[in-house]
Amino acid sequence: MTRPPRLEALDGTPEAVRRLTPVGRLWYAAYGSNMHLDRLTCYLAGGRPHGGLRTYPGCRDPRRPVRTTPVMLPGRLYFATESQVWTGGRAFYDPGPDPGPGPAPADGGPGRPGAHELPARAYLLTLSQFSDIAAQEMYREPGGDLDLTEALTRGRSLIGPGRYETLVCGGLLDGYPVLTFTAPWRRQDITVNPPSAAYLRHIAAGIVASHGWSAPRAAAYLAGCPGAEGHWTAAEIAALLTDPP
Repeated sequence: MTRPPRLEALDGTPEAVRRLTPVGRLWYAAYGSNMHLDRLTCYLAGGRPHGGLRTYPGCRDPRRPVRTTPVMLPGRLYFATESQVWTGGRAFYDPGPDPGPGPAPADGGPGRPGAHELPARAYLLTLSQFSDIAAQEMYREPGGDLDLTEALTRGRSLIGPGRYETLVCGGLLDGYPVLTFTAPWRRQDITVNPPSAAYLRHIAAGIVASHGWSAPRAAAYLAGCPGAEGHWTAAEIAALLTDPP
């Protein structure tokens, strides 16, 4: 089993942010189907993921990630809304209350280390690649780089009202910021929706490949996530990794 590296706390002081900007490279922390490298490649180089219903144009820079590593993000995974690519619920990340910059509290409060954590797979990408992936998640054509200043300063940035237009910076790893995107709402503010088999297969396979978890462990984790819980059993999800797609 791969031991995820520990993320450094985000320092949102003006001096620290100036050292990080302009951002050349960053870690994109994928927690949904993009944990599966084949699926992410459809965003990078263009194409349609197996089991998906949409073809993507790809990034301006189609190169594969420079590096990849498992990471743990504070917060919870849940499934909601309806995916036009997979059908069923989409994966969302609820990091908890906005913690702001600075170290985590010693008691591990909500949304901070010591509370819930979710496995993610971090890819070292360029800013343009991350920006183009975010655009394609919103079914837009890639082009134009995101401004990460607020995300690096406050830990979060609302770049739009859409389901994947809230940037979250989970900290630093090897001097590069670790960023992902999620919805502007909280888990308790929306009705959950069970994910499809094809979608769960990609997420489970990504966890197994990146974190080295066994199929039963990855399946048990996903079966306990809101939206999947009560609709998918751990045995059913584990079977997705062995049954032909």
